[in-house]
Amino acid sequence: MTHSLVEVTDLVVDFPVGGAGEHVRAVAGVSFTLEAGRALGVVGESGSGKSTVAAALLGLHRGTGARLGGTVRVGGTDVATASAAELRRLRGGTAAMVFQDPLSSLDPYYAIGDQIAEVHRIHADVSRRAARARAVEVLDRVGIPDAVRRSRARPHEFSGGMRQRALIAMALACEPRLLIADEPTTALDVTVQAQILDLLHGLREERGLGLLLVTHDVGVAAESVDEVLVMRGGYAVERGPVASVLAAPAEPYTRALLAAVPRLDAPRRSRGSAPDPAPQTPAGLEGAGPEGAGGGQPVVEAFSLRREFGRGRRKVAAVAGVSLAVHAGETLGIVGESGSGKSTLGRMLVGLLEPGSGQVRRDGVPVTGIASGVQMVFQDPVSSLNPRRSVGESIADPLRAAGERDGAAVRARVEELLLRVGLEAEHYDRYPHEFSGGQRQRVGIARALAPRPRLIVCDEPVSALDVTTQAQVTALLAELQRELGIALVFIAHDLAVVRQVSDRVAVMRAGEIVEEGPVDEVYDRPAHPYTRQLLAAVPALDPALAAGRRRTRQEVFA
Repeated sequence: MTHSLVEVTDLVVDFPVGGAGEHVRAVAGVSFTLEAGRALGVVGESGSGKSTVAAALLGLHRGTGARLGGTVRVGGTDVATASAAELRRLRGGTAAMVFQDPLSSLDPYYAIGDQIAEVHRIHADVSRRAARARAVEVLDRVGIPDAVRRSRARPHEFSGGMRQRALIAMALACEPRLLIADEPTTALDVTVQAQILDLLHGLREERGLGLLLVTHDVGVAAESVDEVLVMRGGYAVERGPVASVLAAPAEPYTRALLAAVPRLDAPRRSRGSAPDPAPQTPAGLEGAGPEGAGGGQPVVEAFSLRREFGRGRRKVAAVAGVSLAVHAGETLGIVGESGSGKSTLGRMLVGLLEPGSGQVRRDGVPVTGIASGVQMVFQDPVSSLNPRRSVGESIADPLRAAGERDGAAVRARVEELLLRVGLEAEHYDRYPHEFSGGQRQRVGIARALAPRPRLIVCDEPVSALDVTTQAQVTALLAELQRELGIALVFIAHDLAVVRQVSDRVAVMRAGEIVEEGPVDEVYDRPAHPYTRQLLAAVPALDPALAAGRRRTRQEVFA
């Protein structure tokens, strides 16, 4: 009897909670198969059970106290009944996993090549020299230039995209038949994401690998897989060929999931969820002052901002002479790849970083340092919330810093803010670990609103969230802006999100603004080749279009 590469039948996973032997069901009777050379995308929101399913394929729940039911068979091995030795052979030899965060999977103290060689020696009876040669071979295969020299580098010497390539190389070291990729591109900008997805596709074609891709990004699934399995609350709600599921979803949940995906081809005005654009600053701000902006005094202006890091020959201009202006009630989107300088620019606008040269003006007045009336919302709300203090106390900090001493008035204001961002007044006394990612971001927004700012800079505020939570947070920001007339600067590497939330957009590359203008104009008629390159790398929900784009990229880089 011929088996599929992966056979999952009625998989159930229950995790222990508390100390009384209680369990919570994370996966509820999921079944699917995957053939060699084929790709299955498992998509869904955070908490849907998709990563739990992926971990079950390698027996990673063993020894955790989890209870499993049903059967999981990978490459002919029954994972539930496999011995420890059989599991070791399965992990890496038959199937290998690529995780979302390569830094958590790579040892910071050892060279990349040595780590890959060690994995190879565990599964193959080869010499150290042969294992090192294999490490260089797979690093070269995943597109790392000068693989012999770079194999001696440590993880911190690689960019995020290069670390992810190294992790894929490690997975390939023992020539597995199945590659399990769990959110492999979530932290990457669009051009690097496209390269990683192209690499995974090429490996499938070249080696006949099976691919199980776990992602909350439906666009990434459309780019990469043959079939898609949609999960919600531990259940499989829909499965089928990716083209038919995305074009004509049968289940209401799948339709809702697709409706929440920000569309690159949908102009902002069609969404109807944001204020009318404020008077526009003419395109081509670079090299010109922002005085041309109409509609009265801008809330914030930047004049020829420059900031360098490093010393001597290693000195790099993170921001190299940027000028811009943002008015009340207006959102300026700032897009660009990692290292383009967009976060450094945002920190200078709020005063967290001092410019090396140039000037920031708020309401026409030159400022240095952090001034009143400006706030920032960060990518990771966990890192900006003290885990030992209630969220209410964290939200209250800006009020107390502004001199408010009446405890009852502070609590009333915080409870009002919690309600305003879609949480509950009683959440005041809860701690950050008790909230989901989307709820924590709402807390971050409430804290930013506490001192009644005129400008909020949002630095990648939704990049770690699934699409439905993204849509909720961006709709909240638009609603608050409409009510309060706040000026927003929205920094992101997701170009589709930026189109939906912005009035104007500035495209940054190597510390400079290469193109700026009304968002629909820049997206529909990009003037700069770099802008066109960024837009071409955004995942398309149409698999046929995605395949065409991949062929075009292969021709360009061939």
